[in-house]
Amino acid sequence: MIHIENGKYIYENQIGMEHINLDIKKGESVSVMGPNGAGKSTLLKIIVGLFALIEGKYTFDGEEINKAYIKDLKRVSNLYRKIGFVFQNSDVQLFNFSVYEELAFGVRQLGLPETEVERRVEDCLKLLQIEHLKNRVPYQLSGGEKKLVAIGSVLTMNPEVIILDEPFNGLSPRYVEIIKNVLYSLKKGGKTIIITSHHFNQVSDLVDSLYLFGEEHTIKKKIEKHEWDNLPTFMEFLDNV
Repeated sequence: MIHIENGKYIYENQIGMEHINLDIKKGESVSVMGPNGAGKSTLLKIIVGLFALIEGKYTFDGEEINKAYIKDLKRVSNLYRKIGFVFQNSDVQLFNFSVYEELAFGVRQLGLPETEVERRVEDCLKLLQIEHLKNRVPYQLSGGEKKLVAIGSVLTMNPEVIILDEPFNGLSPRYVEIIKNVLYSLKKGGKTIIITSHHFNQVSDLVDSLYLFGEEHTIKKKIEKHEWDNLPTFMEFLDNV
């Protein structure tokens, strides 16, 4: 489904990531881990189509996603329908005057009937346990509540792939638990999930494999779930990356 071969991206004179090889199958859940500035967020933005590789090749469902593709509004809009992206900073994602309208906004852009919009919004409000917030103004919510609303604004679009950049960062255990339960449900439903995290123990029961970035802006290692029980020392290291 998602395949990157020898991918590279540069911000002006600074390397964002390089020598990236990655293969994520449909329905797979993966975590991308590593130090700050290693390239995790850059990789996510490449996958979602916000940036284009300057070297290498990225294909989604067999179609190459390059600079020309991203500049083609019709084609890239189709990609955005298939891939949902939850930003690390929820404030950049929320701009409507109520939680309900926030969740409804993207679905309305698809041209669906208002009855379908309402159904999707109500389903997501219930799934995320934020029904009581639907008439609240998003910017007045707590950090955990904002994160749930940001996730809801993506889920109402029903994308095939859901990407979450540090979704648990700064959240209380209550909100971490709610988000993890939602991700369990999505995984069970066959969605492809990509999560960045600094802490292995937050994602170990959610994902099938993890990609570990090093300070050289490249993926040092891919570890499969069946290997984790045999790597206790390495897992302790990961928790402090």
